[in-house]
Amino acid sequence: MAAQAASHGPAGYGDYDLPRPRVVVMAYTGHSSFTRNDPPTFVVQGEDDGIVNVSTVNKRVDAMREAGIEVEYHKYRNVGHGFGLGTGTDAEGWMGYAVRFWEKHMSE
Repeated sequence: MAAQAASHGPAGYGDYDLPRPRVVVMAYTGHSSFTRNDPPTFVVQGEDDGIVNVSTVNKRVDAMREAGIEVEYHKYRNVGHGFGLGTGTDAEGWMGYAVRFWEKHMSE
């Protein structure tokens, strides 16, 4: 949903007069579409995700970058789908990176 709202704004979910997101944080999603107007995007993914195909995420990230969209991508080894905060895994600390990315773009 975060990726969809970033691409099309909140209007796709009802008759809302709200601005489009200025930044998006996506965790382990297989959403593959985007628009050239997508905001800067932070992406986290586990290499052992049994639900979301990692190559789909890689292709989306590459395509977004080629379109000129800023993407910060963190892919973690030995982590599957739904790793939450990543405590005790290679993904531990990802939330701090996401917050810094969000703060950077919210202050611009």
